[in-house]
Amino acid sequence: MPTTVLIADDQAMVRAGFAALLGAADGISVLGDAEDGLVAVEQAQRLRPDVILMDVRMPRRDGLWAAEQIISSGLPTKVLMLTTFDIDDYVYSALRIGASGFLLKDAPADELVRAVHVVAAGDALLAPSVTKRLIEQVTSRSVRKSTGAAAVLTPRELEVLLTVADGKSNAEIAQELFVSEQTVKTHVSNMLTKLALRDRAQAVVFAYENGLK
Repeated sequence: MPTTVLIADDQAMVRAGFAALLGAADGISVLGDAEDGLVAVEQAQRLRPDVILMDVRMPRRDGLWAAEQIISSGLPTKVLMLTTFDIDDYVYSALRIGASGFLLKDAPADELVRAVHVVAAGDALLAPSVTKRLIEQVTSRSVRKSTGAAAVLTPRELEVLLTVADGKSNAEIAQELFVSEQTVKTHVSNMLTKLALRDRAQAVVFAYENGLK
C-alpha cells in the first residue's frame, strides 16, 4: 500500500509543486490539499492520510493549531511541519505538540520524498543538520531542568535516548552501538513507554528539557 499524503499550505503553487513531486514518487499517493488550518483538520478527519505536510503560517488557523487538533484527536496521521529560517521559534512548540519533524520548504525533491517515507515509518525527521540547529536554538532559550525522570531507563535505553536526541535513525544507532536494528527498535519502544512519550520527536524535547543534551 502506498503512503498517503495531504498537503496543507496557503500558497497554491507550493501545493501544486509538492503534489507533482510526491505524485511522481514510488510508493506515495497524494490524497488532496488544504489552503489553511481549518481545511487541513477537516481533510485529515475525512481522508485519514498517513502523513500531512503542514505549513506553519496559514490564514484563519495556522499549522500549529491544526497539528494540535489532528494529533490530539487520536488520528494515526503523522504531521511533518514545513518551515523556513525566519519562523524557527515555532519548532519547539510543534515538537511539544507531537509533530514528527520539520522540512525546509525549499528542500530538494529527493529530500521531500525521503521525509515522507521516514515520517510514515514512525521515525522523527530530525537528522538534517539545519533541523538540529533549529531545535538547539529554540531549546537553548527554554528553561532547562534536571528532574531525574530518566532514572527509570536502563543504561542502554538512556544511551539510545541520547542518540535519538542527536537525530540519528535506527540504522545509524544500530551501527554506532553494534546491535541490530530490531534491538534498537525495542529499546526505543521501551524508552518511550517508560517516559510516557508519544514518539521520537517528543523524546528529543525530553532530552533537551532535562539537560541531557
